[in-house]
Amino acid sequence: MQIQAKDLDHKALNEAIRNSQSPCTLEDCCGQRFIAAGMSHREIEITGIPGNALGAYLNGGKITVRGNTQDAVGDTMNAGEIVIHGNIGDAAGYAMRGGKIFVRGNAGYRAGIHMKAYKDKVPVMVIGGRTGSFLGEYQAGGLIVVLNLDDPKKKIVGNFPCTGMHGGKMFLRSECKDVIFPDQVTARPAEPKDLEEIKESIDEFCTYFKIDTKDVMSEAFTVIEPDSSNPYRQMYVQN
Repeated sequence: MQIQAKDLDHKALNEAIRNSQSPCTLEDCCGQRFIAAGMSHREIEITGIPGNALGAYLNGGKITVRGNTQDAVGDTMNAGEIVIHGNIGDAAGYAMRGGKIFVRGNAGYRAGIHMKAYKDKVPVMVIGGRTGSFLGEYQAGGLIVVLNLDDPKKKIVGNFPCTGMHGGKMFLRSECKDVIFPDQVTARPAEPKDLEEIKESIDEFCTYFKIDTKDVMSEAFTVIEPDSSNPYRQMYVQN
């Protein structure tokens, strides 16, 4: 089913989605917020540029965007998949606690902030390009993977990655010689057994975006994990 989104505000658009049949295609989105917020068991494809909080509280189903997105995609999402064929704005996956986000292009600031995991729920975000500053800020669980596929000569992340990180893992497709990490994390070259942890997600990413998995996995990765029982102490007190 097709929905022409151009002349609908976010309330009318989400009402049209609720009343539609799945799968559903939204044509010509132009900044409408909260698209598919809290959705379960639906499949939506979007052209144009959706606004902030796309797929917030997503509880299942799949959202595909054939272009760029704005901020807070997948805010507090619990399950499902979001596939972005362009770039993504700031705070992608904020407090994400389940599901997967795949981004073909770059991400803005604070991707994966407050990402967390619980029992069998392990959120995953795979970014095909580069990211801005504060990647994985206060990360408490889940997996963040950044691939820097398009311009490996540029720095893979901005400033202050992993600030306050106290759980989960991050994988960067780079030797990270130009990246400064905080003292509360350990950054080391990823070994083959480490890469097994992200192989399934890399395979999914490459399938969505028609990329050769072998080419992606042929480069060196750095794996980052928290290395302190109190990751905040060094930032706030003298000891």
